[in-house]
Amino acid sequence: MTASEQATSQSQRWVLQFCHGYDGPFMDCARQYAVLFRDTPYKVCTVYLTGKPSAEVERGSASDEVIFLDYSSAQVRGLKLGAIRDFRRIAASRDFALCIAHRFKPIYVALLGSNLPVIGVHHAFGDYKRRSRQLFANFFRKRLALLGVSNAVRDDMRACLPDWPAERIETLYNRIDVEAVQAEQVSREAAREHLRLPQEAWVVGNVGRLHPDKDQATLIRGFAQALPQLPIDSLLAIMGSGRLEAQLKVLAAELGISESVRFLGQVPSGRRYFKAFDVFALTSDHEPFGMVLLEAMVAGVAVLATESGGAPEVLGVAEALFPLGDDAVLSARLIEASRSGFAQDGVTQVQRFFTDAIACVHFWSLPSVRHLIQEMA
Repeated sequence: MTASEQATSQSQRWVLQFCHGYDGPFMDCARQYAVLFRDTPYKVCTVYLTGKPSAEVERGSASDEVIFLDYSSAQVRGLKLGAIRDFRRIAASRDFALCIAHRFKPIYVALLGSNLPVIGVHHAFGDYKRRSRQLFANFFRKRLALLGVSNAVRDDMRACLPDWPAERIETLYNRIDVEAVQAEQVSREAAREHLRLPQEAWVVGNVGRLHPDKDQATLIRGFAQALPQLPIDSLLAIMGSGRLEAQLKVLAAELGISESVRFLGQVPSGRRYFKAFDVFALTSDHEPFGMVLLEAMVAGVAVLATESGGAPEVLGVAEALFPLGDDAVLSARLIEASRSGFAQDGVTQVQRFFTDAIACVHFWSLPSVRHLIQEMA
């Protein structure tokens, strides 16, 4: 950087975005918040606490600068003193107006490592169940505002921090770049060819780790009950890997449907192939939001999900929901979807509530954000 470029950089105001890492959906989460400051006087510097430097992540973060601290998960346990020192150095390097920190560890480091106002974004339930975290948040409450990725996550935080004003704990939904995701997604025929699924089959799809929280066991049981009334040669295709794979295969065998269940394993860039499915079913236990639902919806696939967590807010269609763990109701929903479907326009739902443009308008209208902007001025 030349002397004039450095002087220009130092005269500009910046937003410091601090992320734990970029695995899974979190690189796109960084992108989602960086684009909120597009066409504003602010530049965005995104810092990843863990993860090796990556040119792909730099591009995907949609930020003016990306810094990789390259800590391991083990190194950021406990007091995280090294990370706090590094954060303090970065925060002092230019005129940062505020920090957006994703998940509790980055919030902790940001508050201890700077005097910046911090917007803490929470992507999971239970982050403030611990008394120690409640005390920490209360100590820093004058310069901390909290956002949940769904009303369900927001309400969980409000219940844990009952003395906080409601306007300091609000919702900003996750969102998706509809055109970019649709451009990635291949045709139904190409998707089925890639996943080795028959072109003529009626396919129920599921994507997620094979883990108790994702509850694919309920999906397999519900599919088994529905199968006699589903179209001939119907299949259940499960995309993902995990410690329950052998157990789930045993369950399918016990139910006599092994030939109708395909375990696809880990599929790189899996959302590219969602058009392979006729129905997408998410059986997760209290999914905080469910980005995978948006990806299925913009593929034009009918979507079913448990009526817990953030899924009801995402889908907005009661007929697309079933009680957590209720394989009988799930079975009925699958049969209904195979026969006549239900009134669900996923693309329109996403465009109404879950785009960058919608989020930008909402973000800049939030009372907590307006309060911080006044402090920044």
